[in-house]
Amino acid sequence: MLNGFNHLTLAVTDLSRSLDFYSRLLNFRPAATWDAGAYLTLGELWLCLSLGKGSDAQDSSTYTHYAFSIQQSDFHAFKQRLKNSGVTEWQPNRSEGDSFYFLDPDGHPLEAHVGSLSSRLAECRAKPYKGMQFFD
Repeated sequence: MLNGFNHLTLAVTDLSRSLDFYSRLLNFRPAATWDAGAYLTLGELWLCLSLGKGSDAQDSSTYTHYAFSIQQSDFHAFKQRLKNSGVTEWQPNRSEGDSFYFLDPDGHPLEAHVGSLSSRLAECRAKPYKGMQFFD
């Protein structure tokens, strides 16, 4: 049912520093930035930088997760199968497209996501996050 890697979200403690590191030193291309985050690309990779809630590494790492792509037609059956198997959901979906946020047996945070960076940016253009800027 999962059909590929979708995106990587990294919680960061200093957005400006991280944006500079990934764009200037690693050659990621900014797609959009806002007060609490940024979307960048490197080839087909979609990277989200998300400002952490706290100042220590333990607190800021809570939103780091790996997302996998899934078709809309498979999403609800996949989510139900995982829930029926006792998989732990670690947060509700609050963004564009259906997502199921769940933990693997070792507690690694994962996400099954319907959508792409293109669909996310289209939604953000309609309803931008605070301070959002787009790079075309």
